[in-house]
Amino acid sequence: MLYLVEHFYSIQGEGKYVGVPSLFIRFGGCNMKCEGFACQEILEDGTKILGCDSIYAVNKEHFSQNWTKIQQTKELLNILDSYALPYPVDIVLTGGEPLIYANDEMFVEFLNEIHTRGHRICFETNGSIEVDFEKYEVYKECIFALSIKLSNSNEPLKKRINKDIIKSLTSNSKEAFFKFSIDEKSIGNELENEIDSILIHAPKTQAYCMPLGASKKEVEQNSQALVEFCKAKGYNFSDRLHMRIWDKQRGV
Repeated sequence: MLYLVEHFYSIQGEGKYVGVPSLFIRFGGCNMKCEGFACQEILEDGTKILGCDSIYAVNKEHFSQNWTKIQQTKELLNILDSYALPYPVDIVLTGGEPLIYANDEMFVEFLNEIHTRGHRICFETNGSIEVDFEKYEVYKECIFALSIKLSNSNEPLKKRINKDIIKSLTSNSKEAFFKFSIDEKSIGNELENEIDSILIHAPKTQAYCMPLGASKKEVEQNSQALVEFCKAKGYNFSDRLHMRIWDKQRGV
């Protein structure tokens, strides 16, 4: 059983392919909460839920009423057919954490079909879930944006970093790159050592650092210090273009 949260045709706002026209398909469910990011959703009864900027695709307990159960591959393919796409644009699979479905037969069938149609497949993943590249060879044709979580996520180290999985994703996929979400207050607090301890497992993989935030204001507050950090360390600065343009609006 797959859970679909939303889909929309827009441009990639983060990472290596920023600005590229992309069809986003967001799946529900995640193996992490990342409450340290402190992005907030307020429920109708006033309850405050903390997590990442896509908490509505993570917290099944409070948001699953807006998730759609997918029972056939055709339902996902119908999404593609519903858009008047000008050519085989990038398909970005995000969440939540889309790789919680990595071994699901329906999910793999969907990947095989969109690959056959000529789409470039990009995963946005926290890089903590193993992929069977030998059993499901389509993953070898995919791009993995590895948003490895740092200590500012408040997730335990053992849960968020698995060196063997990082090595496997970066060495077996068509392409991979790192994306780190960083807030100004975390810079200097052993952050350099944290990132270096991750990059050592895939030294030839490029690193992109993004300003943490769930709004345009928060992204802007964290950007300047992060630019200086990237200049000092030689990392790539990744803007969050969708937030610059649409702020908190979803589905863009």
